[in-house]
Amino acid sequence: MKIEKEIRQQHFSNEHHKLRVNLLFTASWLSNEIKEFLDPFGLTQKQFNILRILKGFKGEIPPSVLDIRERMIDKMSDASRIIDRLEKKGLIRKKPCTMDKRATRILIEDSALELLSRIEKHKGQLDGITNGLSDEQAKALNEMLEVLRGE
Repeated sequence: MKIEKEIRQQHFSNEHHKLRVNLLFTASWLSNEIKEFLDPFGLTQKQFNILRILKGFKGEIPPSVLDIRERMIDKMSDASRIIDRLEKKGLIRKKPCTMDKRATRILIEDSALELLSRIEKHKGQLDGITNGLSDEQAKALNEMLEVLRGE
């Protein structure tokens, strides 16, 4: 459905204004779709993002909160608070750094790896959110978004 119908607005200042509104609307829509996907697993998008980051560190030196924050999609989120919630769920463990007592390393628990494995089995449903695009269209959109961000 066209953005004009979705938000009941027929006039935009120009195409760049329409693009900004369309991107914000689409980001919100996508966020809601991902939320619905993750709800049955008891995770928020930010918690899922952190668990995926931690899984990527497997075999390496466990990351600090700062290391995790630098890799997060939402750089403005309160990574420490999210990590505390994941720890309460038993999905991660904090370990004081032996080199720097002020730093804390974050370790992913087996229960989190099992949860990520269960989620992975439903990856087709998650990928299905963007099934309206061909592989070529998805690649082109990825490239345009990177240009937009100046990459």
